[in-house]
Amino acid sequence: MKDFAQKLDLLSKRVEKLKENVSTEEATKTALILPFFQTLGYDVFNPLEFTPEFIADVGIKKGEKVDYAIIDNEAPTILIECKSVNEMLTNHDSQLFRYYGTSTSKFGILTNGIEYRFFTDLEKPNRMDAKPFLIFDILDLREHQVKEIFKFTKENYNVDNISSSAYELKYVNLIKSFFNTQLENPSEEFVKFILNGVYDGVKTKTVLDRFTPTVKNTLNMIINEKVTDKLNAALNSSGGTDVKIKEEIIEKEELVEKKEDLIVTTPEELESYAMVKVASTDVIEAKRIFYRDNRSYFNILVDDNIRKWVARIYFSRSKNVFTLNDEEKTTIEFENPIDLLQYRDKINEVVSKFI
Repeated sequence: MKDFAQKLDLLSKRVEKLKENVSTEEATKTALILPFFQTLGYDVFNPLEFTPEFIADVGIKKGEKVDYAIIDNEAPTILIECKSVNEMLTNHDSQLFRYYGTSTSKFGILTNGIEYRFFTDLEKPNRMDAKPFLIFDILDLREHQVKEIFKFTKENYNVDNISSSAYELKYVNLIKSFFNTQLENPSEEFVKFILNGVYDGVKTKTVLDRFTPTVKNTLNMIINEKVTDKLNAALNSSGGTDVKIKEEIIEKEELVEKKEDLIVTTPEELESYAMVKVASTDVIEAKRIFYRDNRSYFNILVDDNIRKWVARIYFSRSKNVFTLNDEEKTTIEFENPIDLLQYRDKINEVVSKFI
């Protein structure tokens, strides 16, 4: 599995490099799509295993062809319809839908070399669903998607195994898509559903419009608070493994930071920023020290570059701590921002790395 993930990562880098130089459907197939199926372990040059221009007669239309078919026991098991890398896949699934119903294939794949959509017949046997059960972007793969793609490798391909998990996977993806939409742009129906549990007045159009930004900000706040809870749990632990956990949580938190209006920079944070600037004057110009405020921590960095962070400071009711960007990710408790001056040498050691 680890080796497969590394191969997909290499493929992703290849696609990123080549996509701007690919303009036609045939070039997309050769440069982007065939390498994907090679990564899955298929011999794309063996027509007995990977058949190009597979004939899929549709009704009275004879000689209709799908771009590729993966063959198992001399019968098609996966149909693949390809589009140019420059084309959106929306509305192109109807062609694959027609082909699917004329063959013994269990799965259909629609792709433009970057986005992949996997279909099956969960709703009605031998009739391709309108909604895919798996969608992914080869340039932005998530760990759970890699696990699902791995099931389609030649050595692991098992129709029953994939089908048993496809139903849940399909609706997990649809639910995630629904909530992602509501996070960005809550619908009137969704806002009304939320207000039904918290607002006793009449839900007029004016009321719904007034509460829509509140619902949006609250949803994002909940996500940030969940991440913060995980971060605080990691900070209360110790050891090398926990340092790695802290870093992973911080990276995820930075990805989910959405709104500036959810962040309030406190006087204590600004005072801490001033103390670090004072402490580092011996090794760097003060104008090169910046800060970025996040919901759960206050970041101090060099040259306003997130890769050059010096310290992350956490204020809470129980304790205040700051973590230095040294090899050990040293974490120190303090009471007042002025106490940071006691660690001038440690701060300067980190700052010196980025000069």
